[in-house]
Amino acid sequence: MTALVPVDQIERMAVSVARSGLFGVKTPDQAMALMLIAQAEGLHPAIAARDYHVINGRPTLRADAMLARFQQAGGKVEWGDYTDQRVVGTFSHPQGGSVRIEWTTKMAQDAGLTRNPTWKSYPRQMLRARCISEGIRTIYPGVAIGTYTPEEAEDMAPAPRPVRDMGDADVVEPPPPPPPPPPAVDVEALIERIQMAATLEFLETMRPEMRRVPKGADRDRVVLAVQRRAEEIRAESVPADPAITQTEEGAL
Repeated sequence: MTALVPVDQIERMAVSVARSGLFGVKTPDQAMALMLIAQAEGLHPAIAARDYHVINGRPTLRADAMLARFQQAGGKVEWGDYTDQRVVGTFSHPQGGSVRIEWTTKMAQDAGLTRNPTWKSYPRQMLRARCISEGIRTIYPGVAIGTYTPEEAEDMAPAPRPVRDMGDADVVEPPPPPPPPPPAVDVEALIERIQMAATLEFLETMRPEMRRVPKGADRDRVVLAVQRRAEEIRAESVPADPAITQTEEGAL
């Protein structure tokens, strides 16, 4: 059990996370809420910045983090088909039995999910996230109580604001207007930070910013810088750690 972090320290961390512009957190209040969730689960509040995102006003748990928690709790998954058209996974846990989950692009289209442009750019990853969420909720739902994956939340309408008490006429306030687009990425500064990265994990934290670089020459330069620095980090690791896996192809 991780030692409790005082609330004033969590508040300072929440401000820093919000200012960083990473992890989908827009305000210190959002970061604070996620950090309190993490602490309630016995985790260090900083883990919230790594594992949780806020999408359309909902707390979400990254599919990879959800799967990692499932496996740490004794769950297993075996992947079958793993393509842009079809992903199949068999999930099992001693307390929940076994279930085979299949998601296809046709299923996503029939459900009206593919309007989200991310489905067109990363169909395999989106299908995989759907399999993970459905499989774990079916077999061992304790891992994901009250949270969705970011991929699921992106397909939902923004969460309504809380009901405001107006006597006999409770009114649900409309959702706030969409936030302004994020500022343009300073490609040169981003590449410089990539070149200074000391670990693969730190490279991973920059992925949201990398994805905001428009496709073209600048995106190609960022991808090349990531590939080169990742190779250098692996070469500098003596002995090489076989537990470190390569970044998925096309993640950017």
